Amino acid sequence: MTDRQSKILQAIVEQYAEVASPVGSSLMAKVFSVSSATIRSEMAELEHLGFIQQPHTSAGRVPTDKGYRFYVNNLGELDKTNSGRAERALTSRVTSGNVPEHVIRSTVDTLVELTHNLGLATIGNQLYMSGLSNLFGQPEFIHPGQVQEVARLLDNLQPWLHEAAPNEPLSVYIGQENPIGRNSGCSLVISRFRSPFSDSSYIGVLGPTRQSYRDVMSLVGRAGRTLEETLYE
Repeated sequence: MTDRQSKILQAIVEQYAEVASPVGSSLMAKVFSVSSATIRSEMAELEHLGFIQQPHTSAGRVPTDKGYRFYVNNLGELDKTNSGRAERALTSRVTSGNVPEHVIRSTVDTLVELTHNLGLATIGNQLYMSGLSNLFGQPEFIHPGQVQEVARLLDNLQPWLHEAAPNEPLSVYIGQENPIGRNSGCSLVISRFRSPFSDSSYIGVLGPTRQSYRDVMSLVGRAGRTLEETLYE
């Protein structure tokens, strides 16, 4: 992939996350100050490589799971400028001196407010979830079959976390990378943290593959680090 193609893919991912509709060549031409024909050629190559797809003949393009994975892998250092205010809001809600369960629940609820996704955390042997209406309110989940796939993922998420025990500080499972609910069209962003309940507790969010990964990953990572600091200070 060329540098320009990489930048076009990044722009498509971020624009699609914002507007929830396929991104056309005319918009990208304005962004990159080149002709629409040049953008169409670059988009055709990105589509050939499997990074974007065209939902129907007259539409613009949307990222594929492969495109999202490339984007996430190449984010580099997360942009603290954009997420700083949200991170401060989250940190201010994670207060010491409270019951650990309440602190974790409050942090999940704050993630729900800031990301507009479903928030979740393991508390002992239970999986706490909040913001289900956020998840099913997304335009991706208007088809009953897809809702069933999401429900299947949620039903099996706790035993999968217990069995798989992801050991990265921050893990991102995009679309069909999810070991359960592969066709749910969801991405799981989850952080491992140490708590009084377990050395491998988890907090994160579940949302559509179309989301602002830069901000969400930054917030989930901050939530895990802040919880661990707060619960053990």
